[in-house]
Amino acid sequence: MRVLALDTTTRAGSVALVEDDRVIAERAGDPLRAHAERLPGDLMRVLDEHGVASADIDVFAVAAGPGSFTGLRIGIATMQGLAFVHHRPIVPVSMLDALAQAASRDLSPGALVAAWMDAHRHEVFSALYRVAGGAGIDAGPLFAAERLVEVERPRAGDPATTLTRWAERFPPVTVCVGDGAELYATLLAGKARVVPAPAVAGVIGLMAVSRAMRGETVDPADVQPIYVRRPDVEVKRDEENASPRTTQGTHR
Repeated sequence: MRVLALDTTTRAGSVALVEDDRVIAERAGDPLRAHAERLPGDLMRVLDEHGVASADIDVFAVAAGPGSFTGLRIGIATMQGLAFVHHRPIVPVSMLDALAQAASRDLSPGALVAAWMDAHRHEVFSALYRVAGGAGIDAGPLFAAERLVEVERPRAGDPATTLTRWAERFPPVTVCVGDGAELYATLLAGKARVVPAPAVAGVIGLMAVSRAMRGETVDPADVQPIYVRRPDVEVKRDEENASPRTTQGTHR
């Protein structure tokens, strides 16, 4: 099974070509150029370098969020267009799920994995997972859905408040992965091992293979972004609409 995978949740993002259980190629994007400038050129270059046509792809995979509002829309629209043209299905993947899967590679059953993405406004997009299995039971296969159990669903919030909530409810977190973890590494010191955010298009592709084999694909038109928090543009618009309007009086 060939999968073309794309992540545009961050400024750089990444693209990958995956075949069965192997990442054939993975390339991080240029953070100095907007996604609108680079796509679908980045995808086509990866395919051309390995002699694969877009028509040869069996499944398209895309990071569905959370992340940059504009980046998400561009990435999803790009993969929807390719999937429509070639009559192929899509596997949308949560970026938080993908980060946690990547960071769980060497962890034992029962370990807690946190994924933190920089949400700006001094907040992080977060989710918490437990590596499946227990005493004498191996963890599920890497990149398979059953490997991780969601302990706390994705949300946006203050990182210190998030840590306090977790400390009150759960055992200690083993690792925290993502650009949010790097940004707040000082806060996490002594509480969890910080894992830098990897390029995740390859992980998304491998997760898509596992899900597609279970029939867990969607029609291109049914892909929905995972925002977790309302887009900044909507918040700003509502704030402006709620601001009192001043009217200059007329003097006679």
